[in-house]
Amino acid sequence: MFTLKIREINKKAMKYLILILISLFVFNNVGAQKDNLCQNRYWTEDEANVVMKEMSLNWNDLDSWKNRKEAIRNQIINGSEINKMPKIEGEFKTIISFSRKMDGYIVENIAIESYPGYFITGNLYSPDPAKGKLAGILSPHGHWVDRRFSEEVQKRCATLARSGALVFAYDMIGYGESTEIDHKNFPKGLLLQTWNSKRVLEYLLSRDDVDPNRIGITGASGGGTQTFLLTAIDKRIKVSAPVCMVSAHMFGGCYCESGMPIHKNDNFQTNNVEIAALTAPRPLLLVSNGHDWTRNTPSIEFPYIKKVYALYNAEHKVVNVHLPSEKHDYGYNKRTAVYNFLSTHLKLDMDKIPYHVDLGYDENFINILEKEDLMVFRNKKIKPSSILKTNNEAILRLEEIIKNGYHSAK
Repeated sequence: MFTLKIREINKKAMKYLILILISLFVFNNVGAQKDNLCQNRYWTEDEANVVMKEMSLNWNDLDSWKNRKEAIRNQIINGSEINKMPKIEGEFKTIISFSRKMDGYIVENIAIESYPGYFITGNLYSPDPAKGKLAGILSPHGHWVDRRFSEEVQKRCATLARSGALVFAYDMIGYGESTEIDHKNFPKGLLLQTWNSKRVLEYLLSRDDVDPNRIGITGASGGGTQTFLLTAIDKRIKVSAPVCMVSAHMFGGCYCESGMPIHKNDNFQTNNVEIAALTAPRPLLLVSNGHDWTRNTPSIEFPYIKKVYALYNAEHKVVNVHLPSEKHDYGYNKRTAVYNFLSTHLKLDMDKIPYHVDLGYDENFINILEKEDLMVFRNKKIKPSSILKTNNEAILRLEEIIKNGYHSAK
């Protein structure tokens, strides 16, 4: 009996030792890449202005831009290590714990498996009644507390759903119900968050009621970063609307935005403006404001991107809505600009949304739900016992999948 207890203790000790070693490896690896990280306000606004002029010298026609585009895309894919993630075949492991009929739309509480032991939690908004194939829209959020549950997210998702889209609002890692992840202590947060967005996209595309030719994505701040990153590397995104994020000098200050070398290597440099430009010639809306790092968009970022679109004769497909008197959020005026843009390019029916000539779109038909009403796992019995419990376990599992494949972790 004593010998068995010693063996059990040794097994536990070995498990924790492996977790520690994996964590050290990940942190050391990130440390080794630190010289190639571009974080926060990496340049001043004056420096960024000059750098954008220098970057424009890297191309002068469509062929040279396509060469530049491929180099940028490869930097994102290799720098984020998403190229090391395995292709996943088969049906999604999906949990829908609650469904609620609202005024012209339905809200479902949903979780889909990202990788074994880790679920992407969110809400699925769909039109009621639903007719024919629907547009699919990804709705990532930024670094705000409980953002998936916020009034702002509920309003945009409900409005887009009522107008004819299937909208998936999902938690950023470490936010909402993604409690197994420590957002500020997950060195490969950029990889996991981009992977999660890719999994949400593939879930929407797996559904028979979604039109693969009408797929859009929109989010603000960190959700804006997720928006232009996924659009840059995945052509299945047809329309993109990053809000309050695309900047020549600001690269994002979190692991999930700039914690891996997607902007730079020893012989190469790009920034978020060029990454957003990879959307061309697909429709792109940049929403900016006068208070944060997007205040120069009309004079710096937008002209550069529009020049790229001109190479494709697609200048009409890129738009900048600049709100100089507003701040960093996804408020009403930003939402309504996105409504019009997405409805045009995704063929949504905005006549389903009340509209007043003097006041604009009326969102009062939306019943704002409490956080608990939107939670997938509010009933603890629904939560799978296989869900990872700690940040270190999540890191270990992710590294195991990168090394040995998805099915090795089951």
